Amino acid sequence: MEDLAVKTGAPKAAHSPAAGHNWPRNNGMDLDLGWVLDQRVNLSAAERRVATLPGRRTVKKDAQAAWLLKAVTCIDLTTLNGDDTTERVKRLCAKARQPVRQDLLDALGMGGRGITTGAVCVYHRFVSTAVEALDGSGIPVAAVSTGFPAGLIPHDVKLREIEASVADGAKEIDIVITREHVLTGNWQALYDEMRDFRAACGDAHVKAILATGDLKTLRNVARASLVCMMAGADFIKTSTGKEGVNATLLVTLVMLRMIRAYQEQTGLKVGYKPAGGISAAKDILNYQFLMKDELGREWLEPDLFRIGASSLLADIERQLEHHVTGAYSALNRHPIG
Repeated sequence: MEDLAVKTGAPKAAHSPAAGHNWPRNNGMDLDLGWVLDQRVNLSAAERRVATLPGRRTVKKDAQAAWLLKAVTCIDLTTLNGDDTTERVKRLCAKARQPVRQDLLDALGMGGRGITTGAVCVYHRFVSTAVEALDGSGIPVAAVSTGFPAGLIPHDVKLREIEASVADGAKEIDIVITREHVLTGNWQALYDEMRDFRAACGDAHVKAILATGDLKTLRNVARASLVCMMAGADFIKTSTGKEGVNATLLVTLVMLRMIRAYQEQTGLKVGYKPAGGISAAKDILNYQFLMKDELGREWLEPDLFRIGASSLLADIERQLEHHVTGAYSALNRHPIG
């Protein structure tokens, strides 16, 4: 089979993890309360935009396989369970190194392209385990921090947790904001908190988890997105995966438009990470389409797009096997960790 990216014109599925983040860090800006408070969301227009997306965008066969392989390179392969163990994390890291079976990659003409996941995401306790297991792969370790998932521990403890994860080798830190700051409109407190988190991360990239399902309104989502970017977030992320409602296309649209507005104002590119509830290959395609439509081709790369997921990878591999063989296999033939 020809190289899928060449044959279909779809996003190139190649990924060189050792290249790391290619865009300049988001150093942030002073809090502009006027800009924050000006944010409004036209709910009916946003709902129409999202509802029409599947009908206007579709890919089949080789093109679909290429888009799905690109999605693999953007996955933050994640385990955040109470029963996590060292061995589970090691198995997850092995899957991150070889996320798609070699025979499938060979059949797709992608066997030598070095495809890996974008990162491995774990609790602080397992950062050093993951760093050791991924040694030499170029795959970064992301640590959830700041009292994940609720974020209701003392502020100084949050900062020490970030610093400990960075010291153990985490290259990315997924922080959780204090939702109360958003719900009470205390934007200065949210800005100050995020600035402290950014400083504690040092050279590690910081992803701000908004927990959008807890923020009540799309206006709050828009304002929180903007404040976190002003304070230096390198990525904004929808959810911890533990809320009642996690990533949705509607919330994604709002956050992407805030990223676009921030870039237009500052010239800085901020990444986006949907997380929670994305488990089907057909669903991630819609997120990719929306990313490309709203922000452009650059935001389909792991430097600017990550997907917080675990079971999604199994379904993508299953869809790729169907593309190659014409038959679906059971999900239990595609273990993650």
